[in-house]
Amino acid sequence: MSLLSKLFTWWRGPTLATAMFTRGHGREVGRDSLGNVYFETADGSRRWVIYPDENDSSRVPPEWHLWLHRTRREPPTSAPLPVRPWEQPWRPNPTGTELAERPSGALEAGGQRARTTADYRAWTPES
Repeated sequence: MSLLSKLFTWWRGPTLATAMFTRGHGREVGRDSLGNVYFETADGSRRWVIYPDENDSSRVPPEWHLWLHRTRREPPTSAPLPVRPWEQPWRPNPTGTELAERPSGALEAGGQRARTTADYRAWTPES
């Protein structure tokens, strides 16, 4: 990646300014299974994440999202969330990928769905 793209293309990973700020002021707090690295300043006033690939905030697991948005004081590395028996394993947002959910009425799934009693029926003066 060229120097100009490192300076200005924030959507393809951390910019040079972010990397320099992280090196000078950031303290690594932890990493998740997707390779995201989480940082905070020494005084705890700022928290941020560096993504391993392109920036995609939907790839931040719920426990780290809580920490980033200050809903939890302690990071998941020191105070993990309890896992409830009814919880499904977390996965990134699949929208726009082959793994996206397509209900039976979706255009990608054929666009046909079963009729229901709540279907719209246009008003006509004869009725």
